[in-house]
Amino acid sequence: MPVQELNTTNLEETIKNNDIVIIDFWAPWCGPCQTFKPIFHESAEKHPEATFASCNTEEQQELAAMFQIRSIPTVMVFKEQVGVFSQPGMLPADGLEQLLDKVKELNMDEVRSQIAAQQETEMKA
Repeated sequence: MPVQELNTTNLEETIKNNDIVIIDFWAPWCGPCQTFKPIFHESAEKHPEATFASCNTEEQQELAAMFQIRSIPTVMVFKEQVGVFSQPGMLPADGLEQLLDKVKELNMDEVRSQIAAQQETEMKA
């Protein structure tokens, strides 16, 4: 499956309409970003069950600010509309594969329960 370009117009639809969304935040001048790009695209071809999206932080500064991207490349993953992973730095191919395996195994009912418990604790503090 090809990598789609992520922008402010298609962000909400992309996250809402796909079970797993993996976003690569990058910039054209970033060496590690250029090194990671073929790894990301190869993984997209191997995993049609996930949606791979690319966000050029130079062109999509509003999105980069919204997601508080401070370092690139940054990989962010959503599962069932919940952000479950965000990490700056280039992932090697096997690291990206391991991440996808772990995301697929996540029990989202448990994740939502943990988020609710954490929010309740924060409200009491």
